[in-house]
Amino acid sequence: MDGGILERDLELARLTAAAGKAADGAGSVALVFGEAGIGKSSLVNALPGALSAQARVLVGQCDDLATRRPLGPFRDLVGSVRAELERAVTEGGDRHRVYDALRAELAEPPQPVVLVVEDVHWADEASLDALRFLVRRVDRLPAVLVLTYRDDELGREHPLRDLLGQVSRAARVHRIPLSRLSRDAVRALSGASGLDPAQVYAVTSGNPFYVAEVVAAGGNRGVRSVPPTVVDAVLARLGGLDDSARDALEQLAVVPSAVERTLADSLLPGGVGGLTAAEQRGLLVVTPERVVFRHEIIRRAIADSLPAARRIELNRLVLAVLVAQPGADSSRIVHHAAQAGDQDAIARYGPDAAKDAARTGAHREAAAQLRLVLRQRQRYGPAELADLLERFAVESYTIADSPAAVGAQREAVALRRSLGDLRALGADLRWLSRIHWWAGDADAAQEAAREAIDVLEQAGDERLLALALSNTSQLRMLSDRYAEAIGYGERAITLARRTDDAAILSHALNNVGTARWRAGDPLGRPQLEEGLAVALKAGEADHACRAYANIVWTLLENLQFREADRFLAPAMEFADRTEHLGFLRYLQVELALRQFAAGAWGEAEKRAESGDVHEFPPARCPALTVLARVRIRRGTAGGDELLTRAWEIAARTRELQRTSPVAAARAESAWLRGDHAAVLAAVGPLHTQARGLAATPYRAELGYWLARAGHPVPADGSSHPYALQAAGQWQPAADAWRAAGCPYEYAAALAESPDPADKLTALAGLDALGAAPLARIVRAELRALGVSRIPRGPHAATRRNPAGLTGRQLQVVRFLAEGLTNIEIADRLVLSVRTVDNHVHAVLDKLGARSRRDVAARAAELGMEPGREK
Repeated sequence: MDGGILERDLELARLTAAAGKAADGAGSVALVFGEAGIGKSSLVNALPGALSAQARVLVGQCDDLATRRPLGPFRDLVGSVRAELERAVTEGGDRHRVYDALRAELAEPPQPVVLVVEDVHWADEASLDALRFLVRRVDRLPAVLVLTYRDDELGREHPLRDLLGQVSRAARVHRIPLSRLSRDAVRALSGASGLDPAQVYAVTSGNPFYVAEVVAAGGNRGVRSVPPTVVDAVLARLGGLDDSARDALEQLAVVPSAVERTLADSLLPGGVGGLTAAEQRGLLVVTPERVVFRHEIIRRAIADSLPAARRIELNRLVLAVLVAQPGADSSRIVHHAAQAGDQDAIARYGPDAAKDAARTGAHREAAAQLRLVLRQRQRYGPAELADLLERFAVESYTIADSPAAVGAQREAVALRRSLGDLRALGADLRWLSRIHWWAGDADAAQEAAREAIDVLEQAGDERLLALALSNTSQLRMLSDRYAEAIGYGERAITLARRTDDAAILSHALNNVGTARWRAGDPLGRPQLEEGLAVALKAGEADHACRAYANIVWTLLENLQFREADRFLAPAMEFADRTEHLGFLRYLQVELALRQFAAGAWGEAEKRAESGDVHEFPPARCPALTVLARVRIRRGTAGGDELLTRAWEIAARTRELQRTSPVAAARAESAWLRGDHAAVLAAVGPLHTQARGLAATPYRAELGYWLARAGHPVPADGSSHPYALQAAGQWQPAADAWRAAGCPYEYAAALAESPDPADKLTALAGLDALGAAPLARIVRAELRALGVSRIPRGPHAATRRNPAGLTGRQLQVVRFLAEGLTNIEIADRLVLSVRTVDNHVHAVLDKLGARSRRDVAARAAELGMEPGREK
């Protein structure tokens, strides 16, 4: 809004207060959100004036390009930041260099920095990754990271959801929703125009941008009537402009980003001088460096009003200028080529645009570029097409688009067969195996792995053969065929040492070490730790993360939880520092498993939810299993539904590490409700499979549930506590569970004692955990034994409020469920907004909710009754 902003004093005050705290080292994230036109940009534009000399404000913009500019908002900072950041974002290729430069820029004394990234709903993947990096560190920087976005355009699968989930776990977060203007504000804005304020409000509903456009359109035309739509209002403001000015606006409108001066001067016959009238009408902002529409809605209204032929021609002109400019952004070239229908330009520049995007970590954008390119596949020869298909498959695999990855890689393999290039065919078959495994298709992965070895043994490339052998070793290890895993892996180790390839050596040592360790060979753990050391020394972060994950997983399987703790912290720190987000999520799920075993179920849920939300297949199945088991042991709804989802993933892998925990959880759920037939159906077939493999932890747990359902299993000499319980040795099992630090399992084992005193001890532990279903069974057993004084269990108020919320926090839950903002809650409760902010933060934390919108559902899952607070 040109004449200043109304009804935004509180929002500006919150941002300036955050900048003040940042000056003391308490950095934070501020989320400014609302519908299009609600005033996000106006608030940002007012920020420098409100801050005065208190902070340095940097602003970057995300653009609505068909294929986004990699690191687009950070490229906008060029000219306002230090040379190192400028070089990092413009040269590309090393995302860690970009991250380090961003962190250094925000830490630059003497003033705190307010970094604003506008319209992050349009952010490219590389920018989202950079923002994740900053979000995890901003609390330790003298900076405020302000993100603006349209919250009404975020579907469940929108890439921004991931970043917002990360933000919700930051130390300090300011959520600043922008509301529409009141009738009084609309009356103030429209008073001088002569328009009827009531009519203006009726058309605009108080949206600030729409109000400004309707008022400006009425004033410009000298007509005292309200245009029927906002688009009409925008287009009405073009009335009275001469043809050259309108032509210039139409030309600029097809460029969905700020137009740099060199481009504007090349596109406009009279240069920026012909934009004077449009600038005076408030349609454009012209600076010595660039030209930009005052609001994206204005640009879209003009661009969308153009006939298709005119729009194609204008894009063709932009394309011609960009192609002639040395060093032009290839993603912009491809965007305008696609809009102009220039297939030759897409085929020529698309592969390079994809390469640039992938180099910066913008894998979604790289996949989108290659998808465009592959529509012109007839333009390429078989070898070049196979290369493009492989690149598209790898990019799709990286962004977890498994169907696209599998389809493209299969096509690439077929082309390689026709070309007779054994080396390239073997390499692509190895990739196909990996992609199939990632997609959860174990049989296809094994078949492609077998053929890759056959082909590469003929090709004579020892390095690629080592990689294929190690890939097969990994598949065998994951399916608990340890002897075969060791055989393939040892061959890979020999070849990797001969070719001096540290990455393959680490990968193979990881597979062989894990296989040996899980098979009970004491040499396994040192070999796995050697693989970790090799990866760390060589700077192979991916392989180091995988080694950490396998070490922790095996320690958890063996109930060595304290030893697992020793590795978890450095592993997560390493994955975070190296930005291996997939492995970081996997390690978070491993931490969830650790917390679940320790009885810290609320913390386990929080960690597991990060693995459930993200489409990272290896983490998703165990995450869902943890979430389900917490619900099952608490007796809350939804556990069996989560297990159904987990089983769909696990069944396709054919890996006991996935199928066994899900089956055991299903058996536990069935046993707690007294359905022994369902217990047998859940674990019987898998126990038969496990008995033929060296998979002691899984065999022991599955056998335990069979025994609980009245089907004893033969003793196999295992000292695993589940095996002891299956053999009726509840006391040594209880001792083992207590020594391992597993309170639920300890109570469950102790409850098997015939002694009422032991059962009462078990009951106390179960009540403390909130394990209502098993506690009910134990109470029934105590009554059957004639025990008269049985503790009643948690107080009814605690059952209504298992998250331990205060009365005030229960009131906040009710208002959140009604959709009220923090300002509205503060008004209802007669509290300061800051106090309500603190209550909301506490509610989200205690309920384990990811966002305020999840509060009602989470409260219902816990069986809470927030409407009954006193």
